Amino acid sequence: MFRRKGSIEIKSPDELAVMRQAGLVVATALAAIEQAAAPGVTTGELDTIARDVLADNRATSSFLGYKAHGAVPYPGVICASVNHEVVHGIPGPRTLEEGDLLSVDFGAIVDGWNGDAAVSILVGEVAPEVAELSRVTRESLWAGLREARAGAHLTNISHAVESTIVEAGPQYGIIEEYGGHGIGSRMHMDPHILNYGSPGRGPILRPGMALAIEPMVTLGNPEVGVLADAWTVVALDGSWASHWEHTVAITEDGPWVLTALEDVRL
Repeated sequence: MFRRKGSIEIKSPDELAVMRQAGLVVATALAAIEQAAAPGVTTGELDTIARDVLADNRATSSFLGYKAHGAVPYPGVICASVNHEVVHGIPGPRTLEEGDLLSVDFGAIVDGWNGDAAVSILVGEVAPEVAELSRVTRESLWAGLREARAGAHLTNISHAVESTIVEAGPQYGIIEEYGGHGIGSRMHMDPHILNYGSPGRGPILRPGMALAIEPMVTLGNPEVGVLADAWTVVALDGSWASHWEHTVAITEDGPWVLTALEDVRL
């Protein structure tokens, strides 16, 4: 059974190993979706791909039926957010077009343990500034992952994410209303992880913790709102957005990325 340090869940090595299995399901589905995403494909068809991966691996969805803050139950197994949609876009009949930026978020449960990750996918030929937005967001994710070390403060991650984005230029906006989270026996757990802030603050990271780190960045003003579907978060000024995420375990030997296809230890 897990233990808790304060309000943060501490997993045993065996429990982290199961989370790695969930992470591999997530990585497999996202890789299949990335390969399939193309002009003319609907986001609903991509959701079907993810459902098939879950079935093939005898895993269940972290997202399907999820309720948050009184919202209606989430109807998909992926979040598919296109262009100015930042996160939580609902998959359906929308057809992808050449030049779109598609962010796909996906979570899987294996034996009660969760994995959660997101990728931004360039659909066909995209504008150079859109490709750069995705690259900067992904780079900020990996900067944060490298700070997920035992003995460090939580906000070292936040500061690394923010610093990477700020150094890339003033054209990028960091979403403040949403951030990363603890993960394990539930998808969303303590601690909340901001994508900005000073280092050296917050809880001390300890072996057995697991975190979902997920920068969300706009190519413009970062103010957001939620559509009438109660889920889809959009940039209010129409700026395009990118979202990247990995689940990482804190270990004695350094960060272990649980949602990569390959075995990544930083």
